[in-house]
Amino acid sequence: MKEFLRAGDRIFEDILHSLFGNDIMFLLMKGLCETIYMVGFSIVFAVIFGLPLGILLTLTRPDSIKPMPLLNKTLGWVVNMIRSFPFMVLIIALLPIFRHLIGISTGSSAAIIALSIAAIPFIARLFEGALLEVSKDLIEATQSMGANTWIIITMMLSESRPALVNAIVITSVSLIGYSAMAGIVGGGGLGDLAYRLGFNSFREDILLYAVLITMVLVQVIQSSGDGIVKILRKYR
Repeated sequence: MKEFLRAGDRIFEDILHSLFGNDIMFLLMKGLCETIYMVGFSIVFAVIFGLPLGILLTLTRPDSIKPMPLLNKTLGWVVNMIRSFPFMVLIIALLPIFRHLIGISTGSSAAIIALSIAAIPFIARLFEGALLEVSKDLIEATQSMGANTWIIITMMLSESRPALVNAIVITSVSLIGYSAMAGIVGGGGLGDLAYRLGFNSFREDILLYAVLITMVLVQVIQSSGDGIVKILRKYR
């Protein structure tokens, strides 16, 4: 796995070198691509694991269709415990796991693990809040027509699509901030570039460019997400 990742990094850098001859431009584009890579894969893993967790937290509430108070409290406790960890502490604590799973403890690929673990409980709570917005009258009407649990879940997901997408957007923007913190401990991306070359090497131009690109990236994600949410609400 380690050799595969290193080979991928070399190919990626060769492609960027061929596209951007200027050293500063190369570094900025490399940092941007690494940030998008980290955030993109992390949000995919967060949705894959966070959505079932959010559904389970919703269904097992005492006033829901499958009340399981003990399971709900246990899951809620685990989610809250992971969310309470400061991200810098979490990523340092996970360094041995990085080495065991992928053979490296630094770089963008290693940071994805920590970003995903931090994002899953966060987005699960957002998904839970989105699903709780579904009208109880609508749920009861669906039940009265003989719908099983899976059909009710499908209906709740369909009704809460705008809120679910908004949760993904919020998490994506938060992960950009987390990825910048991951860069301080060698996670790569714009955060690593801003800290290592911008701050430590007193290159104010690189620091400024990295901050501006991060701001633009956040605005693009937020604006695109708001547009999708607006369309979903219009045609719901």
